[in-house]
Amino acid sequence: MSQASARHLLVDTEEQCLALKAEIEAGKDFAEVAKEHSNCPSKAQGGDLGSFGRGQMVPEFDEVVFSAELNKVQGPVKTQFGYHLLEVTSRT
Repeated sequence: MSQASARHLLVDTEEQCLALKAEIEAGKDFAEVAKEHSNCPSKAQGGDLGSFGRGQMVPEFDEVVFSAELNKVQGPVKTQFGYHLLEVTSRT
C-alpha cells in the first residue's frame, strides 16, 4: 500500500493561507511558520504528520498528498477543517 509523509499547517481563511505560502516561498522555514500560525496540534512538531497510508486523511488532503511533487508547498487545500498548506516529504 502507498505510504506518504507530509507536513502541513491549518488556518481559517484562504487569504491567511496564501500569505503564509508567500512567506515560505520567500524563504521562511515551513516548520517555523507552522509552529507560529497553524490551528492543528501538529504545529508542535512543525506541522509534521509522520507517515500514513492512502485513505487515512480527508479526501481533499489525500488527493494532493498522493499526487503532488515532493518537497514543494501545495495549497491552499480546502477541507472541512479549514485551509491547509502541505508539503509531501516522501512517498513510497
